[in-house]
Amino acid sequence: MIVKPKGLKMAMKNSNDNTRPVQNTAKRLAIYPGTFDPITLGHIDVIKRAMSVCDNLIIAIANDSPKKTLFSLAERTKLVESDINQYCPQYKGRIKVEAFTGLLMSFAEKKKAGVIVRGLRAVSDFEYEFQLSAMNSKLNPNIQTIFIPASESTQFIASSLVKEVARLKGALNQFVSKNTVSALKKKF
Repeated sequence: MIVKPKGLKMAMKNSNDNTRPVQNTAKRLAIYPGTFDPITLGHIDVIKRAMSVCDNLIIAIANDSPKKTLFSLAERTKLVESDINQYCPQYKGRIKVEAFTGLLMSFAEKKKAGVIVRGLRAVSDFEYEFQLSAMNSKLNPNIQTIFIPASESTQFIASSLVKEVARLKGALNQFVSKNTVSALKKKF
């Protein structure tokens, strides 16, 4: 008996009667949500790696967040768009930047996304992210969450730490783009 994995369709080989799974050709849309206050090189790393598992990606900038943001929604959107153009030109037309209000799952349903991408910096992130993915699954079990662990070179970068370094007039070039460095300097 052949068990067909979900998301795959069966196709016949020409040479014999054996069957083999063939990847479904439907486009896979993923959403990478966050406040991006500000976007960091760690975020860029996750975005690039997410593009290896999806066809199109929406970077969804949250307007409704319990976090107090340094940058306005418009400023965060502009910074993300600028960094995507700088660091991800190979994905032009496949990555969109959009702000959203309300529940992430409502936004994902509206956009017809099938995947939520979440980056993990450390084991300490996992517990919160796991809870969040379980809640999202209860809201819509058809939308899957995938976790992309941060690369070793970026796993220590957090937007909150970047803002603290900026406030104390430290060097930022190894954490964020030149454009974001300039924007942070204007705030502090």
